[in-house]
Order: sequence, then C-alpha cells, then structure tokens
Amino acid sequence: MSRKPASRTRMAVTALVAMLLSTSGSVAYAALDDQSAGPSTASASVASAGKPYVETKLLFGTAKPNGGAPVGGREFRAFVDTFITPRFPAGLTVETGYGQFRDSHGKIERERSYTVTLLYPSGDAGQNSSKIEQVRREYDRRFQQESVARVDEKARVAF
Repeated sequence: MSRKPASRTRMAVTALVAMLLSTSGSVAYAALDDQSAGPSTASASVASAGKPYVETKLLFGTAKPNGGAPVGGREFRAFVDTFITPRFPAGLTVETGYGQFRDSHGKIERERSYTVTLLYPSGDAGQNSSKIEQVRREYDRRFQQESVARVDEKARVAF
C-alpha cells in the first residue's frame, strides 16, 4: 500500500497551519458566533467571552482608470481621517496589502490595496450600514473606482 495519500494530506495540513499562523491578528479578540456547529470546549469558552458584534471589512483598491496615478498613502490616510473616522470615531484598523480583481472589461487588475476593519455592536448594524455605504460611494466617486468590496461577519468581541 502506498503512503503517498497520507503524505499529501500531512503536507496540506502543515501548509494550512502555516498559512493560518502567518496571517495577521484581528482587530479584537473575536470568534464567530456559529450556533449551527456543535461547540467544542475551546470554541464554547471563546464564544461566551465578549458581546455580539459585527466585523465589517472594506477593501479599497488604488488603481485609477485610464492610467491615472494610483491613490497614494497620503491620499488614503486623508480619506480615512476626513471621511471614515468622523463616522466611526470609536476606532478602526487600516491594513495595506496587494491584490487583484477582474474589472468590468474582463481585465485582471493588480494593485496596492487597503483594508479597513470596523467593529461595532450588533444592535448598531442598521445605522452603521448606511454610514458604510456612504464611505463606499464617496471613495468610488472621489477616486474613480468601480467598487469598494464589503464583507460583514458576526463576531463575539471583548476589549
């Protein structure tokens, strides 16, 4: 019997663990509030900590259409300071990265990007959703973007 399948599985698990360990930490100690899965002892103790929150990640590209200069770091920080922070003064996290996407013409665009992470109580989701949509529309308008991606997740957060 060949040992190749077990070896491949072990390599895949090792690669997955290495990837998870190398990713940056999140904004606050949080765990998904997933009631559908049977809780383990570890997940039950983490899920009981903190309060129900929503974690929203906004993904901002920097490339401008028609070959314009990309959105620079100072421009983005100014946008955060003047437009996002007044709407979310309790706090946020900005991370820089590099990403790619297929544009509306089918072309793969590669660009520097920014991720803004917002955490807020679940009860504030309705009022914060409209603020988030204002941020997305303003960035699109100001920097001629096709879109700003939005990802919302349930979280348990303790500060």
